[in-house]
Amino acid sequence: MEMIQEVPELSAYLAADEAIDHEHALIRHTVAALQEDATDAYAYAAAAYALVRDTIAHSADSGDARVSWRASDVLATRNGICHSKSHALAALLRAAGIPTALCYQKLVEDDGGPGPVHGLVAVRMPGRDRWDRQDPRGNKPGVDARFSLDGERLAWPVRPELGEVDYPALHAAPHPAVLRGLRAAADRAELWRTLPTEL
Repeated sequence: MEMIQEVPELSAYLAADEAIDHEHALIRHTVAALQEDATDAYAYAAAAYALVRDTIAHSADSGDARVSWRASDVLATRNGICHSKSHALAALLRAAGIPTALCYQKLVEDDGGPGPVHGLVAVRMPGRDRWDRQDPRGNKPGVDARFSLDGERLAWPVRPELGEVDYPALHAAPHPAVLRGLRAAADRAELWRTLPTEL
């Protein structure tokens, strides 16, 4: 799939915003701790990915009803859905100078009904003239997502025969419909009703 930058300037994919608040003290502290053990940008990116995937619970798996959407809140509560975890990973990577975009997939539920749009990220690592998608959703039985620059290891590869779609746009900021859904929901149960099912 050819991915398309929503904004031509790469600097847009390093910027902080309301959701990817990488100037927040907690984000900066986490970045510094990760950089202590990282030998290069690749090791740092892999460590940041593992931290978000493995230490921040996906609230649908954990049963946590709280809705966090701002990167610093996701790190503070150690809780969030795929979009929230993508915001946290984007903040950790952007703060370390690694351009990071937000990406989306249209997926269907096991019963064939529409599911909420799924969120992930794409990174542009130093020395690479391409974007590589990464999915920090969190693993569980049947899901084995991994940080990879040699072929995607996403939580859910799309099934076109079921109408699933990889959206090609690389967003510099959260999609407005996704951010509205996150901000409008009082709890996770309501969140499934406020998130869009397609973009």
